[in-house]
Amino acid sequence: MKSLRLAAFAALLAFVSSTHAGIYTDDLSRCLVDKTTTEDKTAFVQWIFVAMSQHPSVASMTRITASDVDHHNQVAGAMVMKLLTETCVDHFKKAMKYESPTALQTSFAVLGQAAAGELFAHPDVVKVMSGLDKYLDGNKLKALSK
Repeated sequence: MKSLRLAAFAALLAFVSSTHAGIYTDDLSRCLVDKTTTEDKTAFVQWIFVAMSQHPSVASMTRITASDVDHHNQVAGAMVMKLLTETCVDHFKKAMKYESPTALQTSFAVLGQAAAGELFAHPDVVKVMSGLDKYLDGNKLKALSK
């Protein structure tokens, strides 16, 4: 059922844009991923989680306050500003000059994938996601692949 867990992981990353990136967007994406620390990636995933937690279908499952939202916006905003105006400034300028404004969205989607990948690789997360296996009928799934 490992492939099903991978599919579930892919579904959780559905917020990532599927648009084709150009060379400058690719360069910006690489810079963002390469130049962010583990702490930066954690902060980015926390910001995404806080944002998603505000959706009415899951809001009752968390206790995130308006102050928490503001804090995570501040931390993520500082990280984004540092990346775009200092760390990856040349890559950002070229992506914006030669490619569309979606370069920024696409590049941060790649960063989100990388950051979430690290989060999903944590043993505690893998353990919870592996719990799905006991509710799957392997025989029925195998029969569908024939």
